Amino acid sequence: MTTIVRYDDVAGLAGTDLGWTDWVEITQERIGLFADATDDHQWIHVDPERAKDGPFGAAIAHGFLTLSLSVRFWSELFDVEGVGTKVNYGLDKVRFVSPVPVGSKIRMNAVIAEVTEVRGGYQFAVDQTIEIEGGTKPAVVARGLYRFYA
Repeated sequence: MTTIVRYDDVAGLAGTDLGWTDWVEITQERIGLFADATDDHQWIHVDPERAKDGPFGAAIAHGFLTLSLSVRFWSELFDVEGVGTKVNYGLDKVRFVSPVPVGSKIRMNAVIAEVTEVRGGYQFAVDQTIEIEGGTKPAVVARGLYRFYA
């Protein structure tokens, strides 16, 4: 469920847990498209037959593919009314904790850690955890930085 706030109300949101997104399945097709877009065709990602004998027993998603879905997930969880521009400003301390096998479902939790006023708007530091359905450890943990300008 998307939390929608007015621009004038964002300053006090630090500490807000936005909950979890819906699940998204990681398909071999999605992995192949990402490999084509990034020119990263390592066999552990794009060759399911060979990957069966690899360290994870199956083809796995690129770590950066999993991380890139944080943009989709963030948009699913949060929006600000009354802004002119929204910017993905960067990331802090990204860790790829667990591989994401083909066919897995992932989702993200987001907690707004900090809200800082910047020239023309606000910056949000968001603690993001992407988990694998049925997994014991997260796939990715990162702090995303997002800016909203009035």
